[in-house]
Amino acid sequence: MQIHLTDSEEAMKCRVRSATSVMVNGEWVPLDIALSEERMASFLGDRVMGA
Repeated sequence: MQIHLTDSEEAMKCRVRSATSVMVNGEWVPLDIALSEERMASFLGDRVMGA
């Protein structure tokens, strides 16, 4: 996992829609999932197990 601030070179390539923009493997994470620790853990778990 890589975490980039909105002013990083990597983030400049993306259109950041808000202060809470999360992208996983090129897929935007819905805001309601990104704001919930439980839902985000489930979302990431699904992607890791599905990989």
